[in-house]
Amino acid sequence: MPNENSYEVAQRRSDEIRADLAKHPGSYTMLTGDRPTGRLHLGHYFGTLKGRVELQNLGVKTSVLIADYQVITDRDTTEHIQENVYNLVIDYLACGIDPDRTMIYAHSAVPAANQLMLPFLSLVSEAELQRNPTVKAEMEASGHELTGLLLTYPVHQACDILFCKGNVVPVGRDQLPHIELTRLIARRFNNRYGTVFPEVDALLSDTPLLPGLDGRKMSKSYGNAISLSTTPEETAKRIKKSQTDGERLITFDPENRPGVSGLLSTAAICTGRSEAEIADEIGMGGSGQLKALVTEAVNTYLEPIRARRREIEQNMDFVKDVLHEGNRRANEIAEATLGEIREAMGMVY
Repeated sequence: MPNENSYEVAQRRSDEIRADLAKHPGSYTMLTGDRPTGRLHLGHYFGTLKGRVELQNLGVKTSVLIADYQVITDRDTTEHIQENVYNLVIDYLACGIDPDRTMIYAHSAVPAANQLMLPFLSLVSEAELQRNPTVKAEMEASGHELTGLLLTYPVHQACDILFCKGNVVPVGRDQLPHIELTRLIARRFNNRYGTVFPEVDALLSDTPLLPGLDGRKMSKSYGNAISLSTTPEETAKRIKKSQTDGERLITFDPENRPGVSGLLSTAAICTGRSEAEIADEIGMGGSGQLKALVTEAVNTYLEPIRARRREIEQNMDFVKDVLHEGNRRANEIAEATLGEIREAMGMVY
C-alpha cells in the first residue's frame, strides 16, 4: 500500500479534487500566497496566478496571502517592502483576482492568525522541522544562516492554511512536505483537543515549470524573468539580450540548448503551441527570428494585463482599500478560529 505522503498518493488525491471542483466548488477553501520580495513574473503567472483566477471563477472560497513576515526568514532587511506589497496587489487585480470574491491580506496585519503559532509549535518536534527539505533548500539558495523563523517557516504556513480552514492548497511537487506537516499539525490538534481543523490536500499544478530566458529556473534573483509590470520595450530588450548559441538551426533541446529551449517554452506557453512546432517554423531563421517571435508572443499575451495594470496604478487609494478590506475580513476569520482553539483547549476565562 503506497505511503499517504508519497507523490503518487498526492497526485491521485489532487486529480480527484480537480475532477470534483467543478461540481462542488463550495466544498473547498483554497489558500495560496507570495512573499513580497520583488515583482511577479511570467513564471508566477502561468505557475499560480492563472490557476487562482480559475478557482475563484469556479466559486471556490479563495484567499491570497501576502507573506510579508516571511521576507525576514532569510533576509536582513525589509527595504522596499511596502512598495512590493502594493505591487503584488496591483498584479493580482490586473490578472483577474476579484477582491469581492477573493480575500487579499497581509501576514503582519492579522495577529490572531500568527498567534496560532504557539499551540502549533507544541505539536511538532525539532527533528520534524529539521527534516523539512524545502527549509534546507531555502537556506542554501539564500546563503543565510538558519534563523528560528526559517526553521519554523512550515509551521507558519500551517497557520496560514488552517486559520481560514483551508482544505486545498495549490502547490508544486517541491512544496508537498509543507502540506504534509500542515496535515500532521491539524490531525495532532484534533486528536489532542477535539476536531477543529479540516483535512488538507495539495492541488498539484499541471502546468509545466516555465524556464527562464536562459533555460534555468525562472527567478527574480537570476535576472532571467519577464515581470508582468515590464514595458513592451523592456521586454524586447531583455529577450534580445538573452543568451542562445551559435547554431543557426532552431531545435528544442532543453538539456543541450537551454537558452534556445527556454525561449521556445516561453513562446509556446504564450501562444498555446508546442515548442517543436515553433522550432520547425523558424528552422534556419536563427536566434534573431526566434527572439522576434518570442517578443511578439509575450507582448501580445501580456497586453491586456498591462493595460489593466496601468489603469489600477492610477488609483492607489483603491489598491490600499482592497488590502484594508482583506485584512479586516482575515482578522474576523482568524479571531473566530482562535476562539474555537481556546474553547477546545479549555482556555476561555
